[in-house]
Amino acid sequence: MISLTIDGKEVQVPKGTMLLEACRIAGADIPTLCYDPDLKLAGSCRMCVVEAKGRRNLLATCVTPAENGMEIHTESSDVIEARKIILELLLSRHKLECHTCESDGDCKLQDYCYRYGVADSRFDGEGPHFTKPDPNPFIMRDYDKCIMCTRCVRACDEITGALAINIKDRGHHAKISTAFDGNLADSTCVFCGQCIMVCPVGALTSKVSAGKGKPYQTEKVVTTCTYCGTGCTLALNVKGDKVVGVTSVRDIEKSPVNNGALCVKGRFGWDFINSDERLTTPLIRENGELRQASWDEALDYTASRLKGIKEKHGADSIAMFTSARVTNEENYLAQKFTRAVLGTNNVDHCARL
Repeated sequence: MISLTIDGKEVQVPKGTMLLEACRIAGADIPTLCYDPDLKLAGSCRMCVVEAKGRRNLLATCVTPAENGMEIHTESSDVIEARKIILELLLSRHKLECHTCESDGDCKLQDYCYRYGVADSRFDGEGPHFTKPDPNPFIMRDYDKCIMCTRCVRACDEITGALAINIKDRGHHAKISTAFDGNLADSTCVFCGQCIMVCPVGALTSKVSAGKGKPYQTEKVVTTCTYCGTGCTLALNVKGDKVVGVTSVRDIEKSPVNNGALCVKGRFGWDFINSDERLTTPLIRENGELRQASWDEALDYTASRLKGIKEKHGADSIAMFTSARVTNEENYLAQKFTRAVLGTNNVDHCARL
């Protein structure tokens, strides 16, 4: 363990701990844009800088290991001035459309500008001109709002492994791009949306959820994805008793299977929930026509028909076909019911190859 002083408070941390974690242990609220706890360190945005006594330069806490005897000031006048300049530099090429942005209310740049009183930028230069239409049905790419934190690039590489995007060009012309600056559909992108999950601003948002409700207008209902047996945790975004989107639950305790990562189905394939074609009551066919029935009647009807078929044609005239969209426990019950109750081993599953 090593000891250091942060804003007058002495803390002890294990050797090798980054200053960012040490500051947070001390209760300091350090702003970050490029930092993500699940991604490799970049140290590029410099929003997390602090002042260390005896050091000539401000230190980026996310990539600087804590040292024994350090004396750190997290909100000195020099630190605040540096953070304000960084925000102004980011705003110089950021499209200010907060009132219509899908990430309004859930944007780190917006939060930090409010925190430090930065309303505009004094810097002139290459303004926003990076956005171009992308015909994919899932991800809105508005790179005129991009702050070049590269979290999307690292998530695409380290979480999904798709390597669909990277940094193109340098300086004022730098932007996030696919190979040869093409469309996502023509790249190795699998439309998992991990880039949306880690984006701290409104540069990457869901086309499926666009215009249906801003983050602060929705209630987050944590549940389990029903598309396969993996059991990924996700949050349904509910507005007015309707599901209007899906967001990640990035908490290893609440989301132990996927820690926020989702596939294209889990993140974008939720619109069936609000479909007018969904069945809301059991139906029984009589004389070629379907009529509504209660659950008790439907279950009794199914049991009597299975029993009748078994008595007339034998157990092996029946087969059970189960689904990957139910839990492993439910699939276990289905095969056990088929073997132990119906008396046949004719069990199959839609997920096998």
